[in-house]
Amino acid sequence: MRGGSWYKSVSSVFGLRPRIRGLLFFIVGVVALVTIISPFTSNSYDSSSSSTLVPNIYSNYRRIKEQAAVDYLDLRSLSLGASLKEFPLCGKERESYVPCYNITGNLLAGLQEGEELDRHCEFEREKERCVVRPPRDYKIPLRWPLGRDIIWSGNVKITKDQFLSSGTVTTRLMLLEENQITFHSEDGQVFDGVKDYARQIAEMIGLGSDTEFAQAGVRTVLDIGCGFGSFGAHLVSLKLMPICIAEYEATGSQVQLALERGLPAMIGNFFSKQLPYPALSFDMVHCAQCGTTWDIKDAMLLLEVDRVLKPGGYFVLTSPTNKAQGNSPDTKKTSISTRVDELSKKICWSITAQQDETFLWQKTTDLNCYSSRSQASIPLCKDGDSVPYYHPLVPCISGTTSKRWIPIQNRSAVAGTTSAGLETHGLKPEEFIEDTQIWRSALKNYWSLLTPLIFSDHPKRPGDEDPLPPFNMIRNVMDMNARFGNLNAALLDEGKSAWVMNVVPVNARNTLPIILDRGFAGVLHDWCEPFPTYPRTYDMLHANELLTHLSSERCSLMDLFLEMDRILRPEGWVVLSDKVGVIEMARALTARVRWEARVIDLQDGSDQRLLVCQKPFLKK
Repeated sequence: MRGGSWYKSVSSVFGLRPRIRGLLFFIVGVVALVTIISPFTSNSYDSSSSSTLVPNIYSNYRRIKEQAAVDYLDLRSLSLGASLKEFPLCGKERESYVPCYNITGNLLAGLQEGEELDRHCEFEREKERCVVRPPRDYKIPLRWPLGRDIIWSGNVKITKDQFLSSGTVTTRLMLLEENQITFHSEDGQVFDGVKDYARQIAEMIGLGSDTEFAQAGVRTVLDIGCGFGSFGAHLVSLKLMPICIAEYEATGSQVQLALERGLPAMIGNFFSKQLPYPALSFDMVHCAQCGTTWDIKDAMLLLEVDRVLKPGGYFVLTSPTNKAQGNSPDTKKTSISTRVDELSKKICWSITAQQDETFLWQKTTDLNCYSSRSQASIPLCKDGDSVPYYHPLVPCISGTTSKRWIPIQNRSAVAGTTSAGLETHGLKPEEFIEDTQIWRSALKNYWSLLTPLIFSDHPKRPGDEDPLPPFNMIRNVMDMNARFGNLNAALLDEGKSAWVMNVVPVNARNTLPIILDRGFAGVLHDWCEPFPTYPRTYDMLHANELLTHLSSERCSLMDLFLEMDRILRPEGWVVLSDKVGVIEMARALTARVRWEARVIDLQDGSDQRLLVCQKPFLKK
C-alpha cells in the first residue's frame, strides 16, 4: 500500500481517540435499539412489498438480529481501541458477483414467468463477508475519452469466443485486438451505422441533424437493452444523457461492458416490477433489438414505458422482424410493431414516422386526449407522484395528475431550476441557490485536495501522456445522497469530463424528479440493499451525510462499506462528508476493506469532516 505520500499531502489526520468512546457506545446503543424495534415498525419499503416478503419474514428478522450482533461486537472492539480484522478476500467465483440476482434461488422460491429474472433482495441469504477481487488480467481503464473507445478485455466477463459469436450488429462493427476491445475505426471516426442511425431518428422527429436533439427537447434517453453501448456513446458525444438498462447476465453483460466504457448504465428489468424512476422521467425511450415482447401481460410493459416517458416524448422501436410477409404492398406486417401500434392508440400515442425497420411514436401532450379516447379500456392511475421503488407493474396510465406534466418541447435546459420550476418541485429558490453555492465551493475544495494525491499516487505509466488534473482520471461519479444534484451541476460548471449517477435514498426526501428534470442521470435506491450494478464500475463514490441518515435505518454500515468496495474500481476514490463522530467510526471501518483513508478537518469551525479514501489494486 502506498501510504507515504498521503501523510505529506494532507495536513490534518485524525485517529480514533479515547474521548469519543462514549459517543461510540451511545451510537452502538441506538443502533441496537433501532434493530430490536424495527421489525415491529413499518416504512415505505415494507408497506409496498409485504406480499413478496411473507415467506422470509422470520429468516430476514433472524438475519438482521445476527447482523446487528456482529456489528455490535465489532464496534465494541473499536470503541475499546482494538483493531478490527480485515475482511477476507472472496474466491474467484465472485469476481463478477452481483447480489440479489440469483436465478436458481428465485426458481426454488417458486418464482416463474420471468419474475425469476428480476431483482429479489428479499431472498438474499447471508453469505460470508468478503472483499471482491478483480480478475487476474484486470488493468486500470484508459483515461477518458480514450477509455470510452478502447477497453481491456480482461476487465469484463466475456470471452473472445462469446464476443465474436454474439451475432449482434454492434459486435460485427467492433474489433477484438489482442487484449483490447476497440469500438471505433483507426481513423477515429464513429462507425457508420451508429451515426447514420442517430441522424435517421432525428429526421423522423423532423430535425435536420442529430445535433438538434436538444432543440427538440430530447436530453435524456432511456436505452433498453443497449448492446455494448455504441448508440449511448454517440449520444454522449452529442452532450445528451443516455442511461442504459439491461437484464442481469452472468456472462457477456451489456451493462458491465457499457460501464467499463465509462457510459451511464445499470441493471434494470421491468418484466414484473416498475423501474426505480418516477413518472415522467425521460424524453426518449429507445429499444433496438432489445428482446422485449411488448404485447404481453396486457400491455403492462408498454404502460411502464409510458409511465417514465415525459409528455411529448418519443418511443423508438427498431427490430429486424418489422418485415411484411409476401410481395404485396398491402400485406399486413406480422411484427411486434403492428401490435404496439394497436396498443398505442389506447394510451394516446401517435405514430410519427417509419423508416425501414425503425418506428417512432410520440406521447401526447394533451391531457384531454385521455378523456376523448374511443377505446378507453386502460384506466388512469390515481397514484400521483408516488415513490416507485420496484413496485409491481400497474395496468393503468400514470402521471396524468402530476404537476410535472410539461411537454418536453416547452422545457429549456434550466427549466427545472427557474422559480416556477422549483415551485413545481416544492422547493424555495433560496434553498436551492444556497445548496448550489455550497457544492460549487465544495467541489473546488475536493479537487484542490485530490490533485496532489493523484499526482503523487499515480506516476506516469509507460505510453501515457503527462497527467492532466484529476478529472481526466475520473470518468464517472456516484453521488450516493444526491439531494438536488448540485454536485453534478458543479462538475458541469467546472468543465469536468465525468458524469454522475445521482442516487436518492428511498427513505429520504424524494428529490429525484428535479434531478431528472435537469437532464441528469439518477435513480432511487435503498442503501440497506446492494446497488444493481456489476463490480468495479465507478471511479469515485461521494456521499454527504449519508452515514448519519443510515444510522436510523436497520442496515449495517459494514455491509455498506463492502458494497461500496464492490462497485468501486481499483485505485478509485471515496469522499464522505459527515459529522465528526460518524466519520471517525467510518474511518476505522475502512481498514476492514483495506482502503487508504484520511480524515480532513475543513478548518471552518464546524463539526463536519471529510473522509477521503482510495481503494488499492489488490493484485493476485
